[in-house]
Amino acid sequence: MFSYRGYSAAGETSGTIEAPDRQTAAQTLSTRGIMPVSLTEEEVKEKSTGGFMSNLHFMHHVKIEDLVMFCRQMYSLTKAGIPLLRAIGGLATTITNPVLRDELRQIGRDLAGGMPMAYSLRKRPDIFSPLFIALINVGENTGELEGSFKQIAEYLTLDMETRKRVKAAIRYPMIVIIFLAIAMVVLNIWVIPVFANLFSKFDAELPIYTRILLAVSHFFRTYWYIMLLSVIGVVWFWVKWTHSKSGRYTWGKWQMHLPIIGPIVTQSLLARFCRSFAVMIASGITLNQALALVAEAVDNDFLAEKIVKMKTGIEGGQALAHVAADANIFSPLVMQMFAVGDETGQVDTLLLEAAGYYEGEVDYALKNLTAKIEPILLVCVAAMVLVLALGIFTPMWNMYSVMQGQK
Repeated sequence: MFSYRGYSAAGETSGTIEAPDRQTAAQTLSTRGIMPVSLTEEEVKEKSTGGFMSNLHFMHHVKIEDLVMFCRQMYSLTKAGIPLLRAIGGLATTITNPVLRDELRQIGRDLAGGMPMAYSLRKRPDIFSPLFIALINVGENTGELEGSFKQIAEYLTLDMETRKRVKAAIRYPMIVIIFLAIAMVVLNIWVIPVFANLFSKFDAELPIYTRILLAVSHFFRTYWYIMLLSVIGVVWFWVKWTHSKSGRYTWGKWQMHLPIIGPIVTQSLLARFCRSFAVMIASGITLNQALALVAEAVDNDFLAEKIVKMKTGIEGGQALAHVAADANIFSPLVMQMFAVGDETGQVDTLLLEAAGYYEGEVDYALKNLTAKIEPILLVCVAAMVLVLALGIFTPMWNMYSVMQGQK
């Protein structure tokens, strides 16, 4: 943000403007018919979310569906010619999400005070992504704010649909795994002890499988608090580790190389990269600035590092196709699209096609995901049944044979 003082056709004027640097700010003012006399950079203060009541309030976080609805409504209102401040004020009374409603009221106050909308959104990074803010900034500077809201709504809608497809694909395996875990706990705490009491009444040597089952059940019942603390400790360590810089980078790399789901994660991330990049370029943002913003939008530190290296290469004068090849993450088809985009100047169009290609691959992989995981789950269930059969029913049959022989 820069505070400026200058002269326009109406006389002396002053205010604030958002720009990546001082030179761009001066050029933007000139296009608005303002001759700047002074430009002073302001310190951007992030919004504080501390305090118990504030944290409690943000338990109702803003979902992607809320942002899609907000952008669609803002597109309709601004396209109809309704002033921005009035549109924000109207939506602040109709939005059902309490967090977004309160934030829109604050944004309305900022706009009434002369603050640009992009700057107001930047104070709320927990709700509005850098890509969201950048597109609003472009819309404000070009006078095409309704187009920015439409682009954001379309981008978020596609992202939301991809997330829903992924969740639907993993729902069945997760349910099976959860019920297997519950069954293990119930068997070890309540079922196996009954058979243990039965076996103890007979002075007979038990098979190795039975002794293992009884030992595991005894451990569950005797040291349950150790197991509970271990689970809590592992979860705490995992959350702490994945929130650290090195942990986020390592986990981002592992995600893309996991068996079965790794290719799906990779293709989904690349689809998001291509679509985000295309939207930014179509809005008039330079390649290096677009790459910097997309690096924050992909939500994977490993991929973000490669995108930042692409940005550095672009700033060094290299072609987009060359830096994309150095990244070593794109398929040959997409690399060809980058090359053609460099030659024809239609990078955004070809990136959208690349995004469609990756999204199609994700859809196909998700449809086959259940077919790949089902055999593994069936083997786990069969192994569980086999262990129970060998550990519980085998000694029962032996005891029955002994009793029959005694008769």
